[in-house]
Amino acid sequence: MDIRAILMGLAFAVMWSSAFSSARIIVAAAPPLGALALRFLISGLIAVAVARVLGQSWRLTRGQWRATAIFGLCQNALYLGLNFVAMQTVQASLAAIIASTMPLLVAFASRLWLGERLRPLGIAGLLAGLVGVAMIMGGRLQGGVDPFGLGLCVLGALSLTMATLAVRGATSGGNFLMIVGLQMLVGSAALWLASLALETPRIDWSGPLVAAFVYTTVVPGLAATLVWVKLVNRIGAIRAATFHFLNPFLGVAIAALLLGERMGPLDLAGVAVITLGILAVQRARMPVSAAE
Repeated sequence: MDIRAILMGLAFAVMWSSAFSSARIIVAAAPPLGALALRFLISGLIAVAVARVLGQSWRLTRGQWRATAIFGLCQNALYLGLNFVAMQTVQASLAAIIASTMPLLVAFASRLWLGERLRPLGIAGLLAGLVGVAMIMGGRLQGGVDPFGLGLCVLGALSLTMATLAVRGATSGGNFLMIVGLQMLVGSAALWLASLALETPRIDWSGPLVAAFVYTTVVPGLAATLVWVKLVNRIGAIRAATFHFLNPFLGVAIAALLLGERMGPLDLAGVAVITLGILAVQRARMPVSAAE
């Protein structure tokens, strides 16, 4: 993996992890699905407009449209929709931890459907990541957790796995920014339907709400998604997905800083194990000659 890919992965991890804390602020004051639908509508229109100025086309192939629709529905409507609803009762740090299990699901699905393989070191790295996540989650669960919200987060992680496997097909012909905008509009349309059917409009306006919404729209919503699309296209779904192992530490740290959520010794120990897992997976994905 080259330096640019590593920097992209780290930037993505920071932006993505920060979304859980900003989302927690939003769902405390506004309908979660409606707020998310509006965020994707704004981000999607901006992305499409900029893409057109840059000369990118929305005339995609049938395969690109199919992959874009799957990505928009699975990541934006399902994964983020489920997490936004869950964070009405689940801490932002716990939601970030559950999302970080996605690399294991991606590796399993890639092996099952795509025939991709990992060397033993890579498998050990993924297992180490799982152990680290379990260590952090164990400490968080001691304080009690809403089982319904927890279940929504787990379903969201499964949806994110599907989105990760689909994104490479969506970007195989280029048009990165256009793809990002279109998949956001797909997610927005689905979320508007769900919001109109399930939610009652209620907004408690405040400065923190506006700031959190603007930040979530621009940084995790637009910038992080664009970086993620480019990263998966550059290094593949499994290698890119390992950066999600950084989410427990970053999610817990940002939530502790912004929301006052607890960060204890077990969290730090889990982060150390997760980091070793990332290094093992990345080394296992190198060509044999480069790894020696």
